[in-house]
Amino acid sequence: MDAITPKEIVARGEDVKRPTQEEAEEAVRTLIAWAGDDPMREGLIDTPKRVVKAYKEWFSGYDEDPVKYLSRTFEDVQGYDDIVVLRDIEVESHCEHHMAPFLGKAYVAYMPTQAVVGISKLARVVEIFSKRLQTQETMTQQICDAITESLAPMGVAVLIDAVHECMTTRGVHHRHVSTVTTQFTGVFKTDKDLRNRFLRLAGK
Repeated sequence: MDAITPKEIVARGEDVKRPTQEEAEEAVRTLIAWAGDDPMREGLIDTPKRVVKAYKEWFSGYDEDPVKYLSRTFEDVQGYDDIVVLRDIEVESHCEHHMAPFLGKAYVAYMPTQAVVGISKLARVVEIFSKRLQTQETMTQQICDAITESLAPMGVAVLIDAVHECMTTRGVHHRHVSTVTTQFTGVFKTDKDLRNRFLRLAGK
């Protein structure tokens, strides 16, 4: 099966008919009642409105196109011809299986061809994909694909190291276990020394 491009992901989101805010708040009241509490008691009366507001922030990535943030590049790099690496990008996402948070760090690198992109834009791409219901494996691939599609670099490297609360607060209840996912393309895939250099810079 072919990989889904970032543009296709955005298009899929546009096809979803979103409920109204009132409908979303009513769904939260249903979940509160299902959990065994009274959604109309004083401490919970405004909870549905707060939850819907939080969801709007947590899942704001559905409203943004990551490729757009990578469209403005700079060619005047004064002869720079080495890798560009961003370390310790905060990842705050929610797993698509239990809607539980997973939190960690992303490390992103690319080998430019002729142009580079503003470093904040790379961090923004990570943020956009993280603010969607995700699996860590898929998100790693999506970040890599977006950079590849937009910048056509000689290679891209992405590493994400995160702790999943669906594993720490439910199920097996194993704390202090992190999940590491990687994706390498181009020179990072073919050049072992370059790949290992990236991993060292990421502290792995």
